[in-house]
Amino acid sequence: MFAVIKTGGKQFRVQVGDILNVEKLDLEEGKKVTFDSVLLIEDDKNILIGTPVVEKAQVVGEVMENFKDKKVLVFKKKRRKQYRKTTGHRQLLTRIKIEEIVSGVESPKKKVPATKKLKPEEELKKLEAEVVKKKPTVKKEEPKTVKPEKSEKKVEPRKAETKKAEPKKATPAKPEAKPTKKVIPKKKTQAEKPAVKKATSKTKKTTSKKEK
Repeated sequence: MFAVIKTGGKQFRVQVGDILNVEKLDLEEGKKVTFDSVLLIEDDKNILIGTPVVEKAQVVGEVMENFKDKKVLVFKKKRRKQYRKTTGHRQLLTRIKIEEIVSGVESPKKKVPATKKLKPEEELKKLEAEVVKKKPTVKKEEPKTVKPEKSEKKVEPRKAETKKAEPKKATPAKPEAKPTKKVIPKKKTQAEKPAVKKATSKTKKTTSKKEK
C-alpha cells in the first residue's frame, strides 16, 4: 500500500516506514505530522484517485530532525563584460518517518455551540419586543410660533453714475535737439612754416647791411 502526498509544493510517493526529507516544517523533534493533501492511495484491491484530493484520507508521520542540506554554489558570468558572481545556498529541511496511511477518516469539524430552546411564553415575549423595535417612532409636531413680519423697505436700485471723460491736455512737443558737430582744429601745413623762417632771415640781413 502506498500513497502520493503533496507538501512544500512537491509530490512524494510514500509507504509505511519510509524516511523523507521535506522542506522545513515548524515542528520540533518527536512531534507527529499529518498530511491531509493526499492525491492518491493504492491498495491491493483498488486505487483511489483524488479530484484533486482524496476525501477522508491522511498520512501520519513523525519528525526526526531539522537540518540543513548540502551547500549549492551558483556561478554567474557574462563574457567580455567583466562580470562574475558566485553565491551559495543551503536549504532548510525536515526529516520525517512515515508511520501510517489512513483512508476513510473524517476531518475534525468545528463544534457549533448548541442554542438553548426557549419556552413558548418566552418566545412570544421575544417576538413582541422585536416587533416594537421595528415600528417607526412618530415624532410629535410642535406648534410653530408665527413671528411678526418686519416691514420691508423697498430699496431702489442705484443708478450707475456716469462720469464724463475729461479731455486729455495736449502736451507741448519738445523741440528736437539738433546734433552738434565737433569743430576739428586745422593743422598747419608744412608750406606755411618755412615761409616765416625765410622772412626772419631776410630781415636779419637787411639790418646787418644798414649797420655797415
